[in-house]
Amino acid sequence: MNNNDILRRIRYALDFTDAQIVAVFGLGGKTLTEEAVRTFMVNEDDEGPGYCSDAILGCFLDGLIIERRGPPPADRSAPQFSRTMTNNAKLKKLRIALNLHEDAMLAILKAGGHSMSRGELTALFRKPHHKHYRECGDQVLRKFLNGLTKRMRPNDAATSPE
Repeated sequence: MNNNDILRRIRYALDFTDAQIVAVFGLGGKTLTEEAVRTFMVNEDDEGPGYCSDAILGCFLDGLIIERRGPPPADRSAPQFSRTMTNNAKLKKLRIALNLHEDAMLAILKAGGHSMSRGELTALFRKPHHKHYRECGDQVLRKFLNGLTKRMRPNDAATSPE
């Protein structure tokens, strides 16, 4: 699942306008114009799509955390950002931004068509060197975003972009 698709699905689920997306990017430390944001939203088959790298998506997700939960306390250092983001990191940032607990995560995944046990879910948020760590596949992330859309926009879920 590419980052442009993830950004489009988050935008649809949270019902953000171009201006709101630009503002969230600004909170994450990335200055973009509405035109630049529109290039991320264009289908890959259409003319002029922009590529949303892991670093750009990371800025958006960090901005989403700040927008939804507020800035980190002054006594806490900024998190170290990696140039590459795994699906696990993307899912974790979404979980933090939306203040989702285990039960809500499981309900969203189930609504998206992917039942998962608590143990399987917690394995996604472990450190990579932990013996019970499990990689989050594209399918799990896609089902989570579908379930998120159904939760955030229940009347529009029938017409959501697949």
